Amino acid sequence: MALSSFPFLTDSHNAKKSPKILLWFRPTFAPEQGVFLVLLGSFFTGAALAQHWNQWTNLALLCAFLTLQMEHPYVVQLKQRKSWKPRFLIWGGIYGISALSIAIILWFHSPMLLAVYGLVVIGLIADGIAVLHQKHKSIVNEMISFAAISLAAPLAYGATTGNLSIEAVGIWILNSLFFSSAIYTIKLRKKKTHSLKPGIIYHGISMVIVAGLYSVNCLSLITALSFAVALIKFGIVNCVLNWYRQASFHSIAIFETRFSLVYVAIASISVLPAHLSPG
Repeated sequence: MALSSFPFLTDSHNAKKSPKILLWFRPTFAPEQGVFLVLLGSFFTGAALAQHWNQWTNLALLCAFLTLQMEHPYVVQLKQRKSWKPRFLIWGGIYGISALSIAIILWFHSPMLLAVYGLVVIGLIADGIAVLHQKHKSIVNEMISFAAISLAAPLAYGATTGNLSIEAVGIWILNSLFFSSAIYTIKLRKKKTHSLKPGIIYHGISMVIVAGLYSVNCLSLITALSFAVALIKFGIVNCVLNWYRQASFHSIAIFETRFSLVYVAIASISVLPAHLSPG
């Protein structure tokens, strides 16, 4: 996915060292490590909301992982569409067919997941259109990407329980809003997008949305308040703006990751029951 928080890496240097035929059989992996944190964080909040973990949860996690892996070769092939890339076509096909097969199995178990699949397809199509128009790293496309990855929450919930609920939709929206907030902090490191105003507007709108979700009982009070982690992070960034703009990427990655882990922990614990049933 087009996430400005994590650089797009290629392995063209290593590609020159190995015979092409062997390269085709080397698996491709999404280079943006941060997307795995978003995927796992979203998935765990959905599983926590379901309050169970069973074989269907395992299948859903594998399905989400394979879908995320499929997106990378799909985007690379679109970017380099003037020439065919056998390795990306082969592994994109393997990941895609595997994800689709598991998705069908999960669909038979929980037909409600068709709505989640539809949104994932829309996200992939939007991502492809953005690549074709050279808008892959635009704010809009990155927000769509975060929202698509955050669908791991309702996927986990739907696969585990066999249905979807308004709370699962609420946690998906909350995750999307929180993880998308990273866009507005990371953009502060770039000269063309260093203004604080977009981030202030985004966080203000997000607070209204979260308050709305709480008012219609999509989120509990504690779950809704977990979004405060994004507000605290944005506030801290504003206080140490010079450091944030000049710090190494590794330092920023650790900074963002810590806040994400705190958010996931609070959001997940907040949807668990006061007492877990034995077994």
